[in-house]
Amino acid sequence: QVQLVESGGGSVQPGGSLRLSCKASTNISSITWMGWHRQAPGKQRDSVATVSNHDVKIYPNSVQGRFTISRDIAKNTIYLQMNDLKFEDTAVYYCMAWISETYWGQGIQVTVSA
Repeated sequence: QVQLVESGGGSVQPGGSLRLSCKASTNISSITWMGWHRQAPGKQRDSVATVSNHDVKIYPNSVQGRFTISRDIAKNTIYLQMNDLKFEDTAVYYCMAWISETYWGQGIQVTVSA
């Protein structure tokens, strides 16, 4: 079992920045994939950033160049730095970890509004 606890969400104006954190209950260097997904009302949950245990990083086109995922192995924490936020980035953001199965955090709200 892996417990994931997110923090750092909130409200921001368009063009602003937020940094999300996700602390894992285990050594994240042993987790094959970690990342962030988001789900807006009425939409499916989609990946916005993924990092492997070899530090390979994957982003969809919608956030490429604006979002950056990183790991702090000493703190068992991953981060999502989100810059130049847009209205369409509004969603609940979920931390994800995959070893032999997928684990999810409880989700955290990010709202981009004027």
